[in-house]
Amino acid sequence: MFHLLLAIIYLSFISLGLPDGMLGAAWPTMYPEFDVPVSYAGLLAMFISAQTVISSLLSDRLTKKFGAGKVTAVSVAMTMIALFGFSVSTSMWHLFLWAIPYGLGGGSVDASLNNYVALHYESRHMSWLHCMWGLGAMLGPYIMSFALTKGQGWNMGYRYVGIIQIVLTMILICSLPLWKKPQDAINGAAEVATDKPLTLKEIISLPGAKEIMIVFFGYCALEQTAGLWASSYMVLQRGISAEIAAKYASLFYLGITIGRAASGFITMKLQDRSMIRLGLVIISFGILVLLIPMSIDVMSLIGLILVGLGCAPIYPCVIHSTPDYFGADKSQAVIGVQMASAYVGSCVAPPVFGWIANHVSIGWYPVYLAVALVLMFVLHEKLCRLKKI
Repeated sequence: MFHLLLAIIYLSFISLGLPDGMLGAAWPTMYPEFDVPVSYAGLLAMFISAQTVISSLLSDRLTKKFGAGKVTAVSVAMTMIALFGFSVSTSMWHLFLWAIPYGLGGGSVDASLNNYVALHYESRHMSWLHCMWGLGAMLGPYIMSFALTKGQGWNMGYRYVGIIQIVLTMILICSLPLWKKPQDAINGAAEVATDKPLTLKEIISLPGAKEIMIVFFGYCALEQTAGLWASSYMVLQRGISAEIAAKYASLFYLGITIGRAASGFITMKLQDRSMIRLGLVIISFGILVLLIPMSIDVMSLIGLILVGLGCAPIYPCVIHSTPDYFGADKSQAVIGVQMASAYVGSCVAPPVFGWIANHVSIGWYPVYLAVALVLMFVLHEKLCRLKKI
């Protein structure tokens, strides 16, 4: 039964990734219909992220009251409703309205599932689960592309994914008894039930909490900036054609997905902190390659793949190590603020670099990534010293 629940969680992570790339794939056909500037996609994405920050901060309170299973089922159901809402929207304010359950559902399920897996399963499963998220993130745009190429419109793309979410919601409802069964955490951290959720002030005051929040902020700042601006950097700074640059940029995400699949096996030999350090070292090599002043296209390709491979183990291993750092009774609260920090980093860092690229030079792209890397390294090492690990 324990492995059946794991399979359901795998499906949930695929489902979590499905909608993430759909807006970008559908927007070129959506914004002319709504008669809005193309830039409104950024506003909508930021609004969705704001809702995920809110629900991530509430995840400790919700999970303690209702349990991870119910929170996951309700969150997926909210996402499903939002997707169908998107599919029937006829104006921009409709999208912003449906973005509320969209974002609220995503943040809660992300934090709850990550904490549950961190408590009950080995580190390799955390890496593979986030690899499943990558699979979902790649499938979402493919489903949207299928709907568009068949002449069905972007609305049907959202409906197809909404139907998938209906099926998953029913599976999650049927699986609720599995979540209630007491299980010993395989990683040795027993889940401790506490009735009183921690306040945000109490969470931040925990030794190491601020450090791990900044690590997450730095990671998502690096990942999102690297992915969003890779093509522009290669075209404007390296003189690579737009078509080739687009292919190279996609390999960054492929590197993350493949890296997380491989990380699952490597974690059988290395502990979480060693995996995080390994990832930071690989990222540093990737940034150094990007800094090499050479006009050879393949150097940019190698640099981006290395950055992607280095990113792969950091996110899942930091999450999985949270119960060890803070205790099983506080891990849900800490993971909630970690998720919130991650979403803030995703929202803030790419636009800041956009300003730098516009007013200074896009050539600062590797340097900007290096700043986020140093921030992660310093704070992670400080966290390890605080926890004497």
